[in-house]
Amino acid sequence: MADEITSTPAPEQSSAQTSAPTSAPRPAGPGGPRPPRPGGGPGGPGGRKFFRRKKVCKFCTEKIDAISYRDVRLLQQFVAERGKIVPRRLTGVCTRHQRRLSQAIKQSRNIALLAFATRY
Repeated sequence: MADEITSTPAPEQSSAQTSAPTSAPRPAGPGGPRPPRPGGGPGGPGGRKFFRRKKVCKFCTEKIDAISYRDVRLLQQFVAERGKIVPRRLTGVCTRHQRRLSQAIKQSRNIALLAFATRY
């Protein structure tokens, strides 16, 4: 009796294997496959039309070693309108100079050369 149970496959397994179609494409999402974009892909007429240059550190290119807290005109370029320090990914400044820059901005704020925030 034990031989009969192990030799015959379970009916659930065999029906599941035969009923699933293998060649039919699956839909892309809830609405089915998406239509192609107008104008082609990213390199074609409908894609990006500009080339974004890699940002380079201003302090490295101009070989500025010391970032002084007294140089308010330089520091204001890296402070947003509301008083926030602009992040590296937006300015392109390298990590080393961004750290020195943020320290100089904070020192300059503490002695009231730069404003902490603007009034609105």
